[in-house]
Amino acid sequence: MGWDDHSRRGVLRGLGAGMVASAIPSAAFARPDPGRKFGYAVVGLGNYAVNQIMPRLALCEHSRLVALVSGTPAKLEKYGAQYNIPTTHRYSYANYDAIRDNPDIDAVYVILPNSMHAEYSVRASKAGKHVMCEKPMANTPEECRQMIAAAKAAGKKLMIGYRCHFEAHNLHCVEAIKAGSFGKIRLITAEHGFDAAPGQWRLDRPLSGGGSLMDIGIYSLNAARYLAGEEPIRVSATESTDRSDPRFKNVEDRIDFQLLFPSGAIANCVSSYSSGHNAFRATGNKGWIGMEPATPYQGHRIFQRLAGKTEEVPLEVEPNHQWVRQMDHLAECAWSGAEPRAGGDEGLRDMLLIEAIYRSAREGRAIEVGG
Repeated sequence: MGWDDHSRRGVLRGLGAGMVASAIPSAAFARPDPGRKFGYAVVGLGNYAVNQIMPRLALCEHSRLVALVSGTPAKLEKYGAQYNIPTTHRYSYANYDAIRDNPDIDAVYVILPNSMHAEYSVRASKAGKHVMCEKPMANTPEECRQMIAAAKAAGKKLMIGYRCHFEAHNLHCVEAIKAGSFGKIRLITAEHGFDAAPGQWRLDRPLSGGGSLMDIGIYSLNAARYLAGEEPIRVSATESTDRSDPRFKNVEDRIDFQLLFPSGAIANCVSSYSSGHNAFRATGNKGWIGMEPATPYQGHRIFQRLAGKTEEVPLEVEPNHQWVRQMDHLAECAWSGAEPRAGGDEGLRDMLLIEAIYRSAREGRAIEVGG
């Protein structure tokens, strides 16, 4: 590219900051009370909640943890004490609807098994609270539509926990592609998977809605969409599952799927519960850009090839930034009236595509989808 190392690093640092800044809604926002942060109630105190979300809320500029919801009294006691949450702000699933009467709670963050997302999001909207819900948004497109309708009826925001939409390395790749640095994108590869341990709720279809595609494969799907910058018009898929493996009695292990986009670009994607993957690449007529690992909690790395030279692209990013920006973004949208970057429509689009991917694998044919 003709840059010396010092210039390139400086420009890329600026690009990384700019990409993250672009995730902030354009409408001006201000705290209704400058001395008060946006209050989250975390619903479900499992691994992701206690090890990723709750610690990062303490680092947010605009947001804070104010309440807990769990069906396990011991968890409410433990984490209530750890985060100084008063007993009046600790809820069970039985008295969940009482959040309506707590003015400290502005939003709930639903971190429950997939089958519970719709119910607890809809109930939160009806209680007059904004909603952040983990992905996948729900088990079916119809449940997604119910969530969207409930938030709209309540005049509240609904956002889905697509943390990668706020992760600087991913955003850098998206913006570099948009800028035309790699020419017209012709091929995208996106691979996500791990060797799933037995005995977890993700392997129980009534709770999860499916197997690897509903869990880790959604990263491949969503990345293909944001790298392409357009919506697919056709999907085709093949499932490979060893039904003698007790983990896969009622969910799939691996699905390989292909997306065709209106531009002619093709995405080849992997979703697996029996092999390790975390990478993507977008290839155009001028070169390629990719990441490995692409969507982890930390340790992101970008590589690119231009003018016959392959190199790593360094970005200096605060490691907690993707979660902090994600959770503060909902606060900013609630105050400004702007629509969230990853709202309910984003979650619904993925679920409609997941439904089509499952159908293609089941019927052994390509499925046309709305572009």
